[in-house]
Order: sequence, then structure tokens, then C-alpha cells
Amino acid sequence: MRLFLQEQRPLMIVYIAQLLVVTLIYRLDGYRNLTVSLYAGIISLLLLVGYLAFRFIANRSFYKRLEQPLPGEPLTGESSAESSHTPLAEALHQLLKTQFRHYTTDLHNYKHKIEGHLQFINQWAHQMKTPISVIHLILQDDDDPRFAAIGDELDRLKKGLDLVLYTARLDTFERDFHVENLPLQRIVRKVTSEQKRLFIRRRMYPSIRIDSGLTVATDEKWLSFVLTQLLTNAVRYTLKEQGTLFFNGYTRENQVVLEIRDEGIGIPQSDLPRVFDPYFTGENGRRFQESTGMGLFLVKQICDKLGHAFEIESKVGEGTTVRIIFADAADHIAQ
Repeated sequence: MRLFLQEQRPLMIVYIAQLLVVTLIYRLDGYRNLTVSLYAGIISLLLLVGYLAFRFIANRSFYKRLEQPLPGEPLTGESSAESSHTPLAEALHQLLKTQFRHYTTDLHNYKHKIEGHLQFINQWAHQMKTPISVIHLILQDDDDPRFAAIGDELDRLKKGLDLVLYTARLDTFERDFHVENLPLQRIVRKVTSEQKRLFIRRRMYPSIRIDSGLTVATDEKWLSFVLTQLLTNAVRYTLKEQGTLFFNGYTRENQVVLEIRDEGIGIPQSDLPRVFDPYFTGENGRRFQESTGMGLFLVKQICDKLGHAFEIESKVGEGTTVRIIFADAADHIAQ
């Protein structure tokens, strides 16, 4: 109703002004019968009100749609605008349908291009993994220090390829995960064993304190990637020699918790609220050029999709503690 009155306001103003001008002209011409003038004005006003009422009733659903748009309603099929059967409503509805068709066509084209791009990235990353594995096998037969350095760089390259792969797969996560009950200690030991070269290079030691009977419902592949990202970050930002990376598994309020604590440089409090933003590197990222700002973003996204809560605490100069909180412990502790 308000939109209708706003649209018809100029017409009502012009009409009233025209009525006053006509009445004034008659009075200037010598016509002094006020009763007849009022009678004519009332009849004219009733005609205006009747016209406005007709216009409002004919376009009521049209104005209601404009005042309260339905963003989730498609522009196909019978709609409130079409049910008005007025030229203005039908013209606007046809325009919206045309625009919506162009929008969906463009959206489909862009989606097709993005899917093709992601497929190319996946294929390329998989192809790159094969020569990396072959080079690793060749280097294992030689103790040359130069080959050890090459092996370290290969590990970094492999982590970069994994980051690309898992980032590309994140949008199709539902097609590529399988949840099962898994021993938490076994997953952590497997991940730390795969990263032993990193621990040796940085002269760090993983301390694992997890009950062997503690199990969690999760996807092993995705959780292993999460742990690898957290482990790599912890080692990267630990500058002290002979440091220790602590893995503690326990139950808290009937939930399984995996806590990872490092002795690194810590994260400034001003950066903590933004550590899950993509490409955010913060103060530490400017000091360590290897930072991409995607590690914790992917960790948080994957944990959310797996249904795991994620917590982070940090103090500059003392280290960082992260916690992955799994489902209720009552269903995941082996008897």
C-alpha cells in the first residue's frame, strides 16, 4: 500500500492543483455558487478515489511482491506478478524472467569453467606426485648431504601439492569422505612418522600421550591432512633447538579432544581473530616468507565439514595450543 501511494502521489497532487485552478477560474468569471462547486469537487474526488482503488486492486499482488521480494522464489511458472494480468506487472515479470535466464546461463558457464579448471589442477597435482616419489626412491640409496637437502625440498614440494589438491577438493567434500571409528593414537603416530624428516631437520621431538583405546569417528585421509598442516605450522614457527611438540589425547565433558601444543613464537592476540581467514598471514607471516595463509583456513573448513570443533590459544613467546574436539567420547572409547 505504501509503495502504491508513493507512486500515485504526483497524480494526486496534480489532480488537486488542477481542481483548484478550475474552481478559481470559474470564480474569477463571476460564478459564486459555492454549493455547486463543492458538489462538483466531491464527485470528481470520488472518481479519483475509484480510479485509484481500481488501480490498487488490479496491481495489489504486484506491489506486494515489490515491497516484500522473495529471494528464494524462482522466476518461472505462475507467479503473483503474472496473476495481476496488468501490462506493467507482466512487462516487469517478463523482464525479470529474461534477466534470470541470462543470469543462470552465465552462472552455468562459469561453473563449467571452474569445474574444468579444478579437474585440470587435480590431474596436474597427481601427475607431479609420481616424479616426486621416484626422486625420493633414488635419493634413499645415497647418503650425500646434498641429496638430503634435495629430499627436504621434495617434502616441501609434496606438501604444496597436497595443499593444492585438498583446496580444490574442498567444494566437493561430500563426494570424497568416509567416516569410521579409528584409533586416535594410530592416526597421530602415522602422521608424525611421515613427517620424521621434518622433525630431524628442525631437531624437534614429538611427544605423544594418547590412550591406545581412545577412538574417534572421522575420515582418516582428511584428518591426516589437518594434522599435517598443524604439525607443519608448529614446527615452522618453533625457533628453539631441541624443541618438543606435544600431542595429548583425552576426554573432556564426554568428548574426545586432541590437543597439539608447541613451544614456538606464538601468535599475537591481535591476529588470533583472523587466523582462519583465507590468505591471512599476520605478523608471523611477514617474518616467515613460506607462509601462505591457507593452512589454518583449510583446517577450520575441514573440521567444520567433519563435525569437529576447533579451538586455538596462543601467547607470544610461549607457544600455541590447538584442540580438535570430536564427537561424544561415550561412543568412541574401545572396551
